[in-house]
Amino acid sequence: MDDKQSGERARERGDLMPVVILVLGTFAVGTDAFIVAGFLPSLAASLHVSVGVAGQSVTVFAITYAVFAPILATLAAKVPRRKLLVAALVVIAGANLGTAVAADFTVLMAFRTLAALGAAAYTPTAGAVAAWLAPSALRGRALALVLAGLTLATVLSVPAGDLISDWASWRAALGLVAGLAFLSSVAVLRILPVLGGGPFVPLRDRLAVLRKPGVVSILPLTVLGMAASYAVYAYSVPALRGVGVAPGAIGGFLFLYGLGAVLGSALCGYVTDRWGAVRMLSATYSVMTLALGLLGCLALHAPSRGIISTAVVGLLVSLWGASTWSQTPPQQHRLIAAAPESVSLVLSLNASAIYLGIGSGTALGGVALTAGVPVLYGVATVIAALTGLYLIGTLRRYRV
Repeated sequence: MDDKQSGERARERGDLMPVVILVLGTFAVGTDAFIVAGFLPSLAASLHVSVGVAGQSVTVFAITYAVFAPILATLAAKVPRRKLLVAALVVIAGANLGTAVAADFTVLMAFRTLAALGAAAYTPTAGAVAAWLAPSALRGRALALVLAGLTLATVLSVPAGDLISDWASWRAALGLVAGLAFLSSVAVLRILPVLGGGPFVPLRDRLAVLRKPGVVSILPLTVLGMAASYAVYAYSVPALRGVGVAPGAIGGFLFLYGLGAVLGSALCGYVTDRWGAVRMLSATYSVMTLALGLLGCLALHAPSRGIISTAVVGLLVSLWGASTWSQTPPQQHRLIAAAPESVSLVLSLNASAIYLGIGSGTALGGVALTAGVPVLYGVATVIAALTGLYLIGTLRRYRV
């Protein structure tokens, strides 16, 4: 049986098990991307660098992903899909093992770059394979499943990193990520059907959609919005300590952030369909500005750790998480409306914009943190407010 027949048989059966296996891989990738934020202070102390410098390991991962995702999609276009997915997961596993045993920060940064290359090859490919394997009636659920792996990683990875580093070490946490990626590669190899590669499309042709004014106006909003949130989120451990959260309770508050992220991403689709993407985004950036601004005020006044202040911080952290992860669906909605003939391309560009925002926000947050936690929240609040203003300003040129 050739590649095409194997894939066709899998799709005709309507079995979503191969898609579920892909979700395990996206969960591993998401965990790899976010878990470092959970143990930045201990990593920094171990490698004798500041927390702000250690945070640049998040930056290099995100920027590498953003830049190389479209490049790798072009270079690996003809590689059979299963082979590409397995290779990407093996690279992620090896890179995390290398990070776990890194003796200095320079070596760690090199392995974080390698891990990002594996992630940039895996995630877009997994989404495309899931969409192709699923019958047309189940395609939406298949895509949602793949994205669920990343969402679940957002909920669990940072608090897990915080807990594991307390119980064992940050090196043990990265070792577990390596094991998860390796198990995912074995599962993909054994369960995913053999699938051939696609046609080669030059990078210039892939990026031609950027000539559309609507697309060019929309993508910077993704960068700004993610930068606003991740300026603080990458340094969530010191940021939460700065608003009075006890060290032992940080994992719980990070879980509240993730819970807010899940609820926000679940509800925003309904709100976008009912009231439109622009109204959804306007509400999102207003809530983000308010939540980050109030957290900054709490950081200035060093709140007590009573029940009321704990509840207020928990609510604000949940709103912050909800506003962060309610951006993507309405942004995708706007991009599809701007370039309906290039859906896969604009969505992949939006994924790159997400990681570009994460990387730039983390870099800026590392600088702001040196001036104190209130300044960190203040910088993030200003970016969130500017994001809302950018949305209003670009609507005059492009109303989607």
